[in-house]
Amino acid sequence: MAVIDKRDQEILALLQEDATLPVNEIAERVSLSSTACWKRIQKLTQDGTIERQVCLLNRKKLGVGVTVFVAVKTSRHDEAWLEEFSAGVRDLPEVVEFYRMSGDIDYLLKVVAPDIEGYDRIYKKLIKTARLYDVSSSFSMEELKYTTALPMDYCQ
Repeated sequence: MAVIDKRDQEILALLQEDATLPVNEIAERVSLSSTACWKRIQKLTQDGTIERQVCLLNRKKLGVGVTVFVAVKTSRHDEAWLEEFSAGVRDLPEVVEFYRMSGDIDYLLKVVAPDIEGYDRIYKKLIKTARLYDVSSSFSMEELKYTTALPMDYCQ
């Protein structure tokens, strides 16, 4: 694990909020020279702390304003089944998050769709990916918090 000091934490917090900030503005906010700040950002990128920079889009403006959480149970727990299911799920662009879980649910998916009918089309593709024991869908009524920013309090 990379050593992250207080300045790195400040830089990362700023980049999480707006990755388009110019280096000189970040440097000014964290009390560093532009060169020193740029070198820190490069180090954080090279060591994998910064994985990538992306653009967050407005789902509603792009016609996928419905969020569905899909809980999947399976009666199969072998590697071949997992590879088949994972490949099928990864091929569905509407699945924006995909987790293997502990507890009663085997897999949890976060799906975006234009509407209920659109989700039904996605569901029909999902159940073709592999043999599933149970699929339960829960529609989000309201998004109360959404962030991609990670907490900086736990950095070493």
